[in-house]
Amino acid sequence: MIYSGICRKPMSLSLSLQQRRKQLAQLFDDPVVLWSGKALSRNFPANRYPFRANSHFLYFAGLQLENAAIHLENGKLTLFMDNPPPAATLWHGEMATREQIANTIGADEAYPLKELATRITDIATIPVQDRVTHQEQCQLLGRDLPVAKALKGKDLDLAQAIVSIRLCHDENALAELKKASKVSVKAHKAGIRATLQAKTESEIRSAMEGVIIAHNMTCAYNSIVTVQGEVLHNEDYHNPLQSGDLILADVGAETDSGWASDITRTWAVSGKFSATQRDIYNVVLAAHDACIAKMRPGVEYRDIHLLAATVITGGLVDLGILKGNSADLVEQDAHALFFPHGIGHLLGLDVHDMEDLGDVAGYETGRSRSDRFGLGYLRLDRKLRPGMLVTIEPGFYQVPAILNNPEFRQKYQNTVNWERLAQFSDVRGIRIEDDVLITNNGTEVLTAELPNKIAEIEFLMAT
Repeated sequence: MIYSGICRKPMSLSLSLQQRRKQLAQLFDDPVVLWSGKALSRNFPANRYPFRANSHFLYFAGLQLENAAIHLENGKLTLFMDNPPPAATLWHGEMATREQIANTIGADEAYPLKELATRITDIATIPVQDRVTHQEQCQLLGRDLPVAKALKGKDLDLAQAIVSIRLCHDENALAELKKASKVSVKAHKAGIRATLQAKTESEIRSAMEGVIIAHNMTCAYNSIVTVQGEVLHNEDYHNPLQSGDLILADVGAETDSGWASDITRTWAVSGKFSATQRDIYNVVLAAHDACIAKMRPGVEYRDIHLLAATVITGGLVDLGILKGNSADLVEQDAHALFFPHGIGHLLGLDVHDMEDLGDVAGYETGRSRSDRFGLGYLRLDRKLRPGMLVTIEPGFYQVPAILNNPEFRQKYQNTVNWERLAQFSDVRGIRIEDDVLITNNGTEVLTAELPNKIAEIEFLMAT
């Protein structure tokens, strides 16, 4: 559903969209059709989930157009979508016409959606996530279309071309990403300040998401606000807050045009970290800072991950939790007992940008995921380039399923000082995450305004 206000977009958007289309034409010769998708219903047709356009469509179309498609060829874009029916005005107010939308996005032509059937010969595409539109894609094309992470032939070639463009953000994209980051920083500050008066996780979540909503944005992903920080994607918010707990909050905003932010902070419910919490937090922060200091064009992201693993391992050795030499322990994947995930991921139109394509975006051509315990969850294995936006998010977790695994207990029986580890039982999970832009000379941390040092966080809670 497109309201008339959506057509009041800056001229710079249209220019950026045209440049993206020209870039695609330089890399890919065949005609392309990309679908936006449709909103899904919950329990009955009129009760729908919020609509979010397919990101590949959105990158070239620029607007959240539901049930639309674009045809791209030789740098030109043809829009296919229907005008809103007259009855729609009753429920949604005045809505933009196809011609108005085409003018806003700089389309060369615009037709009703039924005309798309005449323009799908020998085209390449990327499937959308919703099943209804996916089935319609297959029917129109007259061929099976696998999920996006299993593309073949010209569809895979198209995906690789789009990845090469989307890996490095243009000025319009960066402006949107910085807007999302600023609002996310405000949301985290609100959550930190609300903690001393809050009784449950949900109250902190409310304070954070309220800021995002007040800025006319949405959450880029389901918020993680939990005292159970060892559950990496915890989406429950019912737990009571108790003195001695840590809150791990992973919350990010998304602009109305789809650009995301992704931030994690961890703080003490009481307003003061315990000595053991402070020790582990500073180990994670040291890894975070070391990674960002090392990042610049040409550096392998995999090496950044291994640097985080080495710093965390060294810190745990210093605390008496691990035994041995840091380099040897990382080679043995001992760090993954406490830091099992990768150091981060691409960030852009999706919080895990382009991961619908599997590892096509994250992994350089010819590279594949490792089967090592300490590398298998690495989402990005490329050299850093100017314009790339990535997250840096080292962590420490005491995950029962890992620490109580009999195989790991046997393998690391002489590596972990289990009695010493038990003294850190009040540290269930700590993660520190920032959004880092690779520049020509180094980095720009888009989320730097949000404190990450213990003294700064404790001061913020008290003010």
